[in-house]
Amino acid sequence: MKNKQNMTFGFPELLFCTVSAVLLIGVQTLICAYTDIMPAVSGIFICAVFVAAVCAFAVIRKNSAARKNAAPLTETLSVLAEAVVNLPSPCIICPGDSDLIIWYNKAASELFGRKRIMFSELFSTLPDFDDQVRLSAAGRRYLPVSYTGEGRDGKQYRVFIMKDVTDEDDRLQELVGRECAVAYITVDNLEELLNYEQEDYRSASGETEAVLRRWAAESGGILKEYQQDKYIFFFEKSRLSDFIHSGFDVLDKVRDVRVGATNIPVTVSIGISDGGETLFERERAAQSALETALQRGGDQVIVKYDSSVEIFGGKTKMPQKRTKVRARVVATELISLISESSNVLIMGHRYADFDAFGASVGLARLCFFCGVPVNIVSDMDDTSLDRCRDWLSDKEEYRTAFVDADAAMDMIGSDTLLIIADVNNKNQFESSVLADHCSRFVIIDHHRKTADFEHTPLISYIEPAASAASELVAEMLEQALPSDELLPEEADLLMAGILLDTNQFTKNTGTRTFSAALYLRSSGADVGEVQEFFKTQLTDFQRELKFHSNVEIYRGICAIAVAEGECSVKDKVPAAKAADKLLSVEGVKASFAIVPIGTEVHISARSAGTINVQLLLERLRGGGHFDSAGTRLEGVSAESAVAMLKDAIDGYLTESGSCAKKQAAAKQA
Repeated sequence: MKNKQNMTFGFPELLFCTVSAVLLIGVQTLICAYTDIMPAVSGIFICAVFVAAVCAFAVIRKNSAARKNAAPLTETLSVLAEAVVNLPSPCIICPGDSDLIIWYNKAASELFGRKRIMFSELFSTLPDFDDQVRLSAAGRRYLPVSYTGEGRDGKQYRVFIMKDVTDEDDRLQELVGRECAVAYITVDNLEELLNYEQEDYRSASGETEAVLRRWAAESGGILKEYQQDKYIFFFEKSRLSDFIHSGFDVLDKVRDVRVGATNIPVTVSIGISDGGETLFERERAAQSALETALQRGGDQVIVKYDSSVEIFGGKTKMPQKRTKVRARVVATELISLISESSNVLIMGHRYADFDAFGASVGLARLCFFCGVPVNIVSDMDDTSLDRCRDWLSDKEEYRTAFVDADAAMDMIGSDTLLIIADVNNKNQFESSVLADHCSRFVIIDHHRKTADFEHTPLISYIEPAASAASELVAEMLEQALPSDELLPEEADLLMAGILLDTNQFTKNTGTRTFSAALYLRSSGADVGEVQEFFKTQLTDFQRELKFHSNVEIYRGICAIAVAEGECSVKDKVPAAKAADKLLSVEGVKASFAIVPIGTEVHISARSAGTINVQLLLERLRGGGHFDSAGTRLEGVSAESAVAMLKDAIDGYLTESGSCAKKQAAAKQA
């Protein structure tokens, strides 16, 4: 376009050529009239002069146009430079291969003064071209916009314009803080406690509700009771940080409500959602969080974020519920799922004990009753279960029922149902790979829930108040099977599971425990024969002695025993027995048996009822029950494991102590 404009033949050019031609013709006429020069020669000369004049005129015109156009460009560049210098946003230029600031405008100079400085010293990091990160300097937050260009010297340079987004972020945060959060609240144990103190129900329920309403009013929220002793709570999201900072002291305030002469505290469970884009999603997540809190034993708060969960409380044991309604509902649902399946696989946890094995056998009987093929996934190399498998060896149904994890993988189909018993932590499954490949699965467990499942189970029957998984299965069988359907041998194994987890009915027992035992006894279980499972072989007895000579009493209440000598997987059961026996030592409220096996260290923990060893070992990525838990540490020595355990004990006791002080101060106030 520029070339076309330069070659345009306009009126000035036409006028110049006409005048020049007339003048040159007149000059030629005079030359021919007064000189002897021939007309042809003078014509050539005149033409040459004409061409030279035209070219000169064209050059002059072009330069004049260039000067005319150059003036606005220079003025534009001047205005642009002045605008960048006075731009209210900091503008910085750095070489492409360095974060040294070589030029900056006035706004930037206010941040770091008039000196050469590194970009990383000012904003801590040099963002990439596509980074949408916020950088902080002088108490403000900036969003960098960068451009990479080439200078006259051929080098690359990066230009940063820093947009101040502090006020914008603050306003956005304020709006987010005003979003509505949802919490579900339920009273855990009031109904069970008042079975013994019925006349105090109204006063205890009213006092508990008053505590919750005061808490809601102080936070500016709305508390509504949608069912007896069950509430939904709406509050602004910004209040959640205050709740967390106080450690949800509402749990302690509710715990101050005591029932009758028993003086047993009332407890509540709370599920809160801090994720989800819509109110519907937050409500569903809060409901799921409450379910998790109950599955972990109650008396706690579960705060569910988009990708994580935070837990508060969990200091008291959840009393056993007297009703068997849920057991009947779960049994009915499970029978329906089994009947719709092509086959069923059942597995427990690794290094299965009598409870996991007995519960698996009881669930297998439910599958036999439904007429669906079933297999129990078991470690066939685990000799500790040989006696259990031999107990069923003369039963036709069980001769091919036991398979290992590899064989079970070949049995998976689109309609296969996987039932997982006595464990809800994926890391402790007999085969986590098997669980990954089964889209339809059910969880039946009595351990506290440690985390959300990657995929939602069809049934999640987790009752931390139950003494054993075998107790839960026995209740389901009682509701679902005819009176003579359960074999005496199966009843023996279920009874062994209950005896193991209750330490011969001496701990964590309730009316439902003895009710389940009564059902098993009526089905043919013989406690005398079951005791044969608990007889210790001489080698196991000697292994247990490894823990007796190396015991340390830590903080005056925790016994820590470390196995001496070389250990193997067979030392896990003696470790659990040693932890149980350490509770008989005067003053010991919690015991821990440590077993180094190869590159791993296993810890078995037991509690006398005042220390929640499950919460304590969760600090070491473990889990379990209030008074019985365990964990496995990889790549650490026994000495390091002891140090980590002591740190966990310190943290748990410190947190419990601070909560106790807050509670005492609240009482005084």
